[in-house]
Amino acid sequence: MASTITTTSTSKRREKFRRAFEMFGRSFLLPVSVLPAAGILQGLGSAFTNPDTVKMYPWMANHAFQFVMGFLSSMGSAAFNNLPVIFAVGVAVGLAKHEKGSAAVSGLLGFLTLHVMLNFLLTSTGKLVNTTGMNPTAAKLALADKMQTSVLGIQTMDLNVFGGIIVGVIVYFVHKHAIKMHVPKVLDFFSGPRLVPILIMPAMSLAAVVLFFVWPTVQTGISALSVAVLKSGTVGTFFYGVIERLLLPFGLHHGLNWPVRTTALGGVFHIAGQEYQGTIAAYMAALAHGGAINPMITRFSSGKFVYNMFGLPAAALAMYSCARPENKKRVGSLLLAAAATSFLTGITEPIEFTFLFVAPALYGIHAILVGITMAATSAMGAAYLTPTGHGLINFIIYGVLQGPRTHWWIMPLAGVFCAVMYYFVFRFAINKFDFQTPGREIDGEITLHGKEETRQKMGVHTLKDEQPKKESSNGKMSTHNQAIELIKAHGGPDNIVSVDACITRLRIDVKNKNLVDSQKIVQQLGAMGFSESGMQMQSIYGGHANVLKMEIQDMLGLTE
Repeated sequence: MASTITTTSTSKRREKFRRAFEMFGRSFLLPVSVLPAAGILQGLGSAFTNPDTVKMYPWMANHAFQFVMGFLSSMGSAAFNNLPVIFAVGVAVGLAKHEKGSAAVSGLLGFLTLHVMLNFLLTSTGKLVNTTGMNPTAAKLALADKMQTSVLGIQTMDLNVFGGIIVGVIVYFVHKHAIKMHVPKVLDFFSGPRLVPILIMPAMSLAAVVLFFVWPTVQTGISALSVAVLKSGTVGTFFYGVIERLLLPFGLHHGLNWPVRTTALGGVFHIAGQEYQGTIAAYMAALAHGGAINPMITRFSSGKFVYNMFGLPAAALAMYSCARPENKKRVGSLLLAAAATSFLTGITEPIEFTFLFVAPALYGIHAILVGITMAATSAMGAAYLTPTGHGLINFIIYGVLQGPRTHWWIMPLAGVFCAVMYYFVFRFAINKFDFQTPGREIDGEITLHGKEETRQKMGVHTLKDEQPKKESSNGKMSTHNQAIELIKAHGGPDNIVSVDACITRLRIDVKNKNLVDSQKIVQQLGAMGFSESGMQMQSIYGGHANVLKMEIQDMLGLTE
């Protein structure tokens, strides 16, 4: 009996930790959502203002053209140069479940308070670096030597993106409790959401005092860990690829990806006399300043292009070749759409989940192949990176257009070997272990077919798909009716605890998962896939997931 209680308690703790880690990782989605657009702007601007490129194509030296390209690059840099404050606001909003506007204001105020107080403490203790009379480069080096920097015009301790994340988490906890606090009647105006910014100022002042004393030690530890990550080389890249893919089905991969991309955990790099933490900031700086690009900056990204554009399409071809002859025509269109999506845009969930839920062992094999691909691509010297979306479009922008310094030609060379590896390994495993991949089912039934159904199944969406759909003359279900049916399919309003969504998945927490009709969700309500994670039901709807989330929240009175 005691053993059973202990096991149950341990299971609950694990589930609580998993949920907390998932929520933390998903809180990065809002602040990083600006990076793809900003990255494209800066990537295009950097590509056409790069001195080497201009030298190769003299017509680019036109003043008007250079002005426009410089304008685009500056637009993109507005986001990358201010990642800490974006994370402070974004993480606070992403974690908050209610009154997100109050959380946003509190995040900004908390960030400013933290750095103003750190400036006060540095000044009061005589530790503030005096940069008067120094040129910009010398000033940056002097500040970096003492782990200081300038943030929004405030000279402060260099917390980088970690500072923004810390602010966002503290705001979340203060916000969570403050919006429910009762205040004396005479102060009733300051209750609820208005109380949060008021409490944030003393909370962040206290945090500033703590960070003033402990951050130098923490920073030393982070730097040591960063060095260890960089020194892990090819082996470290292999394990990163394997672990990142294994976390994907549980929605936990964001908690690994974004700290590496935006903080010192991804490496600390010195470019043109300035220090950059995280792979994204370092790569954008390398593009802006010209010259060779350190492959260590891109090693957690370059290989993703290879397996997205070559590996997964080859896996789809292997599944097609193993399908029953009578099913090949139908399953072929399904897998072709999935492979094209992966190749062009880097959206891999449709094709990965195609074999994940019918043959989980294949997903494990896929994770190993991902690790091998990423390690090999990095070892070959590939030096291209994208904030998100590892497909052909971003490869052209961040790789090909940046010129020979990215060694972009490595990608198609590595891609050929990756495709061959994926095809033969998948084909062997499917036949050897008789995995029931699409088209190999005994009854030969392919549940999804047709142009519209295949597009939804594979996550290929047009702009029209992003908007709430209205009932049309051909009888297609509107977003409103789809939301009603989804509520019913999840056991009704009384069985639903909370509703959320990430970029592609609708996430509904329920009290009793036995009441959830997953077949109806996939077969009748247009979901591209379905999975369970504890008591959370995850339905893949692509970009339409967020629209459905808001519709369901409105119906259940759970509006943020």
